[in-house]
Amino acid sequence: MTDLLARLVRSPQGAMGLLLVACAVVLVLFGPLLAPHDPEAFSPLARYQGPDAEFWLGTDQYGRDILSRILYGARSTVVMAFFATALGTAVGSVIGTTSAFLGGRSDEAIMRTVDAIMSIPSLLLALLIVNLLGKSGLNALLAVGLAFAPGMARVTRSVALAVRQQDYVNAAIARGETSAYVILREMLPNVVAPVIVEMTIRVAFAVMLFATLSFLGLGAQPPAPEWGLMVSEARRFMHLSPWMIVWPSLAIAIVAIGFNLLGDGLRDTLNPRT
Repeated sequence: MTDLLARLVRSPQGAMGLLLVACAVVLVLFGPLLAPHDPEAFSPLARYQGPDAEFWLGTDQYGRDILSRILYGARSTVVMAFFATALGTAVGSVIGTTSAFLGGRSDEAIMRTVDAIMSIPSLLLALLIVNLLGKSGLNALLAVGLAFAPGMARVTRSVALAVRQQDYVNAAIARGETSAYVILREMLPNVVAPVIVEMTIRVAFAVMLFATLSFLGLGAQPPAPEWGLMVSEARRFMHLSPWMIVWPSLAIAIVAIGFNLLGDGLRDTLNPRT
């Protein structure tokens, strides 16, 4: 683990991604403690205020402190994106590994179904699921997770096909182990490396997808301090205070770039050829 971290830090994109993701983790863990104001406290006399000594990033249309809302919103944006990606990764990994293990017509049927679902863009699929389940942050999490599952299934299957031919898998089958045991105990642990890389990159897409759903009013609901929702509310008041839309948009961009860079760094670090 120490060697992996050292190689990751030596990679420029890995080091930068690790730094940005570490900052995001700090915001998630300590954001509410660092917030100088109550994120939902109204200040009618301080509406549309620019950055100053009291409100470092300015205020919104209700006089709420933008910095405090961004610090609180890190939990609802980054954490939800992570759990949605984890859900999609878990479901997709099991489907992909099972498909590779079964092979033959079963593999063909599973993967053609996955291909058909993948033909629908992730955003459209997430919008369809949220519309079916209803507007809420939890439903948005399920929608993003399910939208990511087919892609993760395809990635996992491509690696699991090689694992399926290994001697330890054949030995487990020869011992009479059940299919579930072989898939979960023998194959899944050996496809972890590429899955982790893909998962890290997909967290960035999940952050943007969550922000998009909230922007469209299908994710977090007011007055939640969620970054995408903050951008949605601020677009009507850009002419009065451009800071309202700049800061949450910048937060989304920085977190997405951080996870993308970290994923690129992990890909190079975990590549056995390098």
